Amino acid sequence: MIVGSRLTTLLLAGLLLAPPAFAQSDEQALAQQLSNPVAALISVPLQLNYSQGIGPVDDGSQWVLNIQPVIPISISEKWNLISRTIVPVVSQSDIFPGAGSQFGIGDTVQSFFFSPKAPTSGGLIWGVGPALLLPTGSDPLLTGDKWGAGPTAVVLRQKGPWTVGALANHIWSFAGSSNRNDINNTFLQPFVSYGTPKAVTFSLTTESSYNWETKQWSVPLNFTVTKVTRIGKQLISYGGGVGYFVESPDNGAQGWRFRGVLTLLYPR
Repeated sequence: MIVGSRLTTLLLAGLLLAPPAFAQSDEQALAQQLSNPVAALISVPLQLNYSQGIGPVDDGSQWVLNIQPVIPISISEKWNLISRTIVPVVSQSDIFPGAGSQFGIGDTVQSFFFSPKAPTSGGLIWGVGPALLLPTGSDPLLTGDKWGAGPTAVVLRQKGPWTVGALANHIWSFAGSSNRNDINNTFLQPFVSYGTPKAVTFSLTTESSYNWETKQWSVPLNFTVTKVTRIGKQLISYGGGVGYFVESPDNGAQGWRFRGVLTLLYPR
């Protein structure tokens, strides 16, 4: 709850205080770059999600603040290496009877995309590389306690105000505690977004995962609205949205979810 209230305060501050100090065309260009997961833009998204209905009696709830720095590195005249990290900070309670509450860091997912600096002749933007799962969880109920790795890829096309594409990865566990379940998960994230001349972006996406061990899907459908602006000298994107779990695994989150987003931008 503390994590949720702090980020909500930051989002409201951006909404109420941000002046129109940045050129509108530049804001619009940055908003379009944010819709591209392999854009050459340094950014630090802070994504807060609230989910509920967790556990065998649907009593559990969970706040997850995903800290997701994106760092592009030029490795040649024609290629970038894009580092994308997801570090979750979790506050949860009653995820099963008698579990109580936990607060701490969850497991980290680190992805690297090798991506051409220019789109293809057909306008496609793409990237491929490895994804790594690091057992950084600070509590036994916040970690799978497994090391994992696998491939990841993204492909998209941007035309006018529209961005359409998909990101995917598959991670297998290869080391870690023998007392914990093996990890064999596929993640699929198709997305579509529309940007306005005022740097407002409307996005629809799923963040679906399939567990090949349990043969179960998790399919949340998410709708978000974000805006690029400036607070003082700091460029940001802020916004929020809602989601709904179309399909959930046993003991997974159910029904509606809520999301707030604050992204720090560092254009070159």
